[in-house]
Amino acid sequence: MGKVVIFSAPSGSGKTTIVKQLLTRYPEFEFSISATSRAPRGVEQHGIDYYFLTQDEFAAKVAADAFIEWEEVYAGTSYGTLKSEIERIWAKGHVILFDVDVMGGINIKKIFGDEACSIFVMPPSIEELRRRLEGRGTDAPEVIEKRIAKAAFEIEKAPQFDHTVINDSLEEAVEATCALLDNFLSR
Repeated sequence: MGKVVIFSAPSGSGKTTIVKQLLTRYPEFEFSISATSRAPRGVEQHGIDYYFLTQDEFAAKVAADAFIEWEEVYAGTSYGTLKSEIERIWAKGHVILFDVDVMGGINIKKIFGDEACSIFVMPPSIEELRRRLEGRGTDAPEVIEKRIAKAAFEIEKAPQFDHTVINDSLEEAVEATCALLDNFLSR
């Protein structure tokens, strides 16, 4: 079993932006592509951003025990980590880098224990989170409202992660994250 790094945050906190920067700094990291039953947004591509599955395909993989963890994040929209994805990355000797929802992050940490470093990316405020979500231009206003409502619940889960990084300044958040990861990787 290799090491894993887990990033979770409320939608719009900047976790994916941080993860993308880390992938350029740490050549031993490889992004774990999650499976989802939602449709692609914007320029997202199957097999790169997510494995996009229909509801029926997702349910079939659940029934076949193909996931190490999965969760219905929003009504009718599920996300999960395929066992085959873990095997694929570890076969290369890489560190798995997860960018997952909060409950998925908690579940993955339980599975991998001390071999996992879990980091919660905290938005500077709910108001800033709303501004970021609106600025994306990818979600309808009612979807943004659902994400904001869910963020309060998710922020309460931050203490269940090994570390919390506040993303007020992207550069500072990346540097703080790198310091945490350098310590984890040296163990």
